[in-house]
Amino acid sequence: MNNPLKIGITGGIGSGKSIIAKVFKLLGIQVYSADNRAKWLISNDPDLKKAIIKNFGQEAYFPDGTLNRGFLANTVFSDPEKVKIINSLVHPAVGKDFENWVKDQGGQYVLKEAALIFETGGEKKLDGVINVSAPLKIRINRVLSRDSHRTLDQVNKIIDQQLPDKQKCDKADWVIRNSPNRLVLPQILEIHQELSGRKN
Repeated sequence: MNNPLKIGITGGIGSGKSIIAKVFKLLGIQVYSADNRAKWLISNDPDLKKAIIKNFGQEAYFPDGTLNRGFLANTVFSDPEKVKIINSLVHPAVGKDFENWVKDQGGQYVLKEAALIFETGGEKKLDGVINVSAPLKIRINRVLSRDSHRTLDQVNKIIDQQLPDKQKCDKADWVIRNSPNRLVLPQILEIHQELSGRKN
């Protein structure tokens, strides 16, 4: 049975981790998007839905069973304590889903792309973590030009919930510097070559 290395790829909001994950995908690496799967699980996993309703009330979902994003955004994500509760429900469900997904993958390594890895202790279940790093000013500008629905205040709140970039860099096994004066492709290829040569 194939047992690929489980490598996390993370980075603060606006660091460009999703684009860098796509480059790894072009190199033939399977990428698990924790954020996309979390959205899917919140809407489709019966146990998780039950737990969310128990903690936040029936209003968390519309009568047809779809997620009431507006309600969650206004009542949950504006309250740090409620954010902790929803994370404590969602992260284990995503963790289990990821482990099941890995069993079906081939190759030397797979990537788990997630905004929060060190913040949740997720690195303990991985074989290594890549942090995508970019200057704060650039990250804020990227997010504001990409997400027209977000305000500067909202972006700063998200940044406050994430570990500072320097700490992520210190904890990571590899760092990709995604700033205007650095080429990212050589950095990606170097990590790819190292991981492709490793055995689990």
